[in-house]
Amino acid sequence: MRAVVQRVNFAKVEVEGATVGQIERGLLVLVAVHHTDNEKQAQWLANKIVGLRLFRDENGKMNLSLDEIKGEILIVSQFTLYGDCRHGRRPSYSESADAEKARQLYKYFVECVRQLGVSVQEGEFQAHMHVTLENDGPVTVIVDTP
Repeated sequence: MRAVVQRVNFAKVEVEGATVGQIERGLLVLVAVHHTDNEKQAQWLANKIVGLRLFRDENGKMNLSLDEIKGEILIVSQFTLYGDCRHGRRPSYSESADAEKARQLYKYFVECVRQLGVSVQEGEFQAHMHVTLENDGPVTVIVDTP
């Protein structure tokens, strides 16, 4: 699995003009499922993201995790994170999981994050979404599962 994780002051996702997920301070996570992924990778990714120390402590150092600041998380599926742009001008998405497998592991990942006690909002799988955010820092990291 691959995730692009952004520290945000707020973020929201809309589908057909309606807000389907919205958070205040926390993390916006764009997540994609690789065709070889399984539940083990989803669990690992959930633990890694919730535990990442991306928030400032009282000394201004990035020393605090999402759970330590009681932040929220907005999770949005984005298969295009596995787009391979090395050849030609149109990305190849052959590394992305098929829709059914991706849906199952995406939902499992969301549930794993919830089980860690984090307030979770999410986008709508396979929908055309509009994401609005205010990046804080900016702080953006990419996390790939082993």
